[in-house]
Amino acid sequence: MRFSPMTLALSLTLLTVSSGVNGQRTDDQINPKSLALLTEGQNQLKAGNFVAANDALETALAVDPRNRAAFIALGRVAQAQALPGKAIRLYFEALSLEPNDVTALSAQGEAMVQRGAVERARANLVRVRALCKSECAPATQLAAAIAKGPPPAIVAVQNNDKAPPKGQEKSSTNQ
Repeated sequence: MRFSPMTLALSLTLLTVSSGVNGQRTDDQINPKSLALLTEGQNQLKAGNFVAANDALETALAVDPRNRAAFIALGRVAQAQALPGKAIRLYFEALSLEPNDVTALSAQGEAMVQRGAVERARANLVRVRALCKSECAPATQLAAAIAKGPPPAIVAVQNNDKAPPKGQEKSSTNQ
């Protein structure tokens, strides 16, 4: 009977842990309220109302943080507001839930191009094509974004970073 208190404690611990796991939903069951808010946010995004879209999508994620589509839609809102860094982070959150989501990979690649990281976007394109196994819409969209290249303002900033600072140009006449 020396082991009875130890056995009792162990059995209560196992009972407590196993009962918590039984009550959880599976990953593919997103809260219906979150899905309704996602739909509202997507409609607001289509209408061009970015603030309302952002609010609805953030609420959808507060209701159910496993709503991958809400992360992707928030990334689209960020891209529409010319915030590619925020969009890349939001797509990363979606990819942390499902690493092989071709929609999130493609959208992240588009945001990388918008930010000027074309080589990283090409790596995403290779991964999207490998996951699709044949030509698919996300791969086509990302390839078109890469072919178009980053916005002119990003290219100008990148070119200015490579140029020597003013006053330090080499001149053969000053020697």
